Amino acid sequence: MHIYIFFCTFAPFFMERIQDKNKIYEFFRPFVDWMFRHSYRHFQCVGSENIPADGAVIFAPNHTNALCDAMAILGIDSRRKVFVARADIFKKPRTAQLLNFFKIMPIRRMRDGAEEVKKNDETLDKAVEVLKDGVPFCILPEGTHRPKHSLLPLGKGIFRIALRANESFGKEKPVYIVPVGIEYGDYYHLWDSLTVNIGRPINVTEYVQQCEEKAKQEGVEPLTQPQMINELREELTTRMREQILWVPDDEHYDENYHALRDNPPAPFDKFKKHKIPRWLLVVCLVLLSPLFLVCAVITLPLWVMWLIVCWKVKDPAFHNSVQYLLQLVSLPLLLFIQMPFWMFFQEYMYQLRKLKQTT
Repeated sequence: MHIYIFFCTFAPFFMERIQDKNKIYEFFRPFVDWMFRHSYRHFQCVGSENIPADGAVIFAPNHTNALCDAMAILGIDSRRKVFVARADIFKKPRTAQLLNFFKIMPIRRMRDGAEEVKKNDETLDKAVEVLKDGVPFCILPEGTHRPKHSLLPLGKGIFRIALRANESFGKEKPVYIVPVGIEYGDYYHLWDSLTVNIGRPINVTEYVQQCEEKAKQEGVEPLTQPQMINELREELTTRMREQILWVPDDEHYDENYHALRDNPPAPFDKFKKHKIPRWLLVVCLVLLSPLFLVCAVITLPLWVMWLIVCWKVKDPAFHNSVQYLLQLVSLPLLLFIQMPFWMFFQEYMYQLRKLKQTT
């Protein structure tokens, strides 16, 4: 609570624009990234070479795990990044200030009503400023999270931002949309696998130029913005599907997913199967149970707080985010004394889950 009050009180004095460099933010950023990466048993980022270095970058990841999705994008590299979140969480001024410090802007969705969506112009203009200043921008185009290996229809906001940015400064530097696939070994528990897969970018500037040249050659009217948005949406959907263990969302979803999980393509094959024999796993868990009980007692405040918060948070897709935030705040206060015990506790619980899956 004291940290929350500190940030809410002083953050506005340290930063004029959301994309500006902030000393407090930069000071804590390495620790935040480190904690997130070490919240997973296996973490890998594939395809970093696909991030363009010659233009404005808009990251477009799938959305399956609440706050953790944004943290995965933030941890791709050390650059500052600006995000958007649903506008209703910005209603309280103090909360809005805190979110601004974390470089998160509000955006309204169609479910908020057509009149509310019309107010997004200010957000779009700010996003263009962010991109013009060379700061990567991230928007989760599905608009809502869902713990499934599929994609919801993509919203139009990301394409409006890209086209507006291209209109503003496309002659100076190109605008790119970079598809990103975020794949979790477990949607509801930390300390499993996490793969961040970065795909081939869409050069929006080049696409607009090609549309204009084609219209001139054929002597027809150039595509309207809605038409370009539809084409870009189809292309981005295809490229995002390539970055995840995509399964068609139909009546055969579970069957198809299990088949794909048992024989996944690269780069997801790194975490393909749990290779410890069942009998050996049972023996190890029994032998290590006294140490597990010791660690459980030592880390009692952490996991009790986690259980209480998760009990109150009804959507299980938020549980990973809740646990990460508790670790982020609690472990530094305990001077990392509990860190090795907490990691062993997490590993033991992970092996128990795997044992349960083999029964």
